[in-house]
Amino acid sequence: MKQAYMTGFGNEFATEALAGALPQGRNSPQRPAFGLYPEQISGTAFTAPRDRNLRSWMYRILPSVRHGSYQPWQHPTALNSPAQWPVSPEQARWNPPAMAQGACDWISSLKRMALNGSAASKQGASIYLYAMNASMDERFFQSADGEWLIIPQAGDLAIHTEFGQLDIAPGLIAVIPRGIRFQVNPASGMARGYACENWGAPFRLPELGPIGSNGLANPRDFEYPVAAFVDKPGSYQLISKILDGFWLCELPAHPMNVVAWHGNYAPYRYHLKRFNTINTVSFDHPDPSIFTVLNSPTDNPGTSNLDFVIFPDRWMVAEDSFRPPWFHRNVMSEYMGLIEGAYDAKGEGFSPGCSSLHNCMSAHGPDAHAVQQASAAVLAPHKQSGTLAFMLESSLVFQPTEFALHGGLRQSDYLACWQSLQSRFHGSTLT
Repeated sequence: MKQAYMTGFGNEFATEALAGALPQGRNSPQRPAFGLYPEQISGTAFTAPRDRNLRSWMYRILPSVRHGSYQPWQHPTALNSPAQWPVSPEQARWNPPAMAQGACDWISSLKRMALNGSAASKQGASIYLYAMNASMDERFFQSADGEWLIIPQAGDLAIHTEFGQLDIAPGLIAVIPRGIRFQVNPASGMARGYACENWGAPFRLPELGPIGSNGLANPRDFEYPVAAFVDKPGSYQLISKILDGFWLCELPAHPMNVVAWHGNYAPYRYHLKRFNTINTVSFDHPDPSIFTVLNSPTDNPGTSNLDFVIFPDRWMVAEDSFRPPWFHRNVMSEYMGLIEGAYDAKGEGFSPGCSSLHNCMSAHGPDAHAVQQASAAVLAPHKQSGTLAFMLESSLVFQPTEFALHGGLRQSDYLACWQSLQSRFHGSTLT
């Protein structure tokens, strides 16, 4: 049966898997229907402004407080790989992670690539790769540190959450808000992709400014799960992350036991092909900010803790212009990945599953081959198709991890892609 969803970014939703499970006119009745327990989850302070206040009420078979004592979890080393100091300004690029040989689930396959800020300060983010081939079975995960953005590159995923199920595939993303319990499983066989834990303000849709009321990611295209529950006592494990540490406790029942819920704090998915790309119809390559899907803001207007930006299929029509992205040094720091096809500013060495990092004020831009092609191209309208790249852009410098620098994925010859660039200057010599 096709999975059902509710639509609208940040809407107030109400859903019940059993008719009558949601109380009417109140949140916490003395005797809830079906003997359920009311439980609220708050994604913001109680006194946050109404337009930014995030909370949902759940009606569950057992409250989440019913669990065993927490013990440190002995996680795979690369999941919590430390940042390396000092941070070099040199550009970096990585090959895709190899698919696991033995059984390996999502949480065990995560490899931290870079981070900035800190979970304790509630600023910055942590970026991961995953390559898995097994279900999490009776293990579940929650993070008190931030919300998780999951970006598949190969293989479909079934994400089970307290609020219901999200099915995603390459070309779709899922966001699991801070504190919500979930499980990520391959729909079949193996799966690979990227993940990012946002430690800052929750993602929201970027302001449209002079674009007006439509364009970019439209609110109606974000999909939220309907209530679905599992009533299954047993022995389950919950892995919890707090202040970048991992802890494990035992659960006496399946944690996906929410029979009904209402509110605006819930996981969601989005199909990147529905992004309404805004591009130039005159000249020059626009700033990449015009491709922003989601934004985690800071208190400094216009400066993001984290932006999720995509480069999808689009028409290129700029006249008398170098159409790929220009050479650039940026106060923001950029971590990039490729989901499908090729990226117009990169040739060999940046295949799907690869990633790159260009930190604050590190020079970057199209490689020599892209420059040669674009400089000589006939400027007819051209459809950039079969491509999907993304960028995680932050006002904080990304610190590569020990695994990123020494885990075997880094391309040692990345700088070579620019070394054949030569001076084209042909002006007169001044004396």
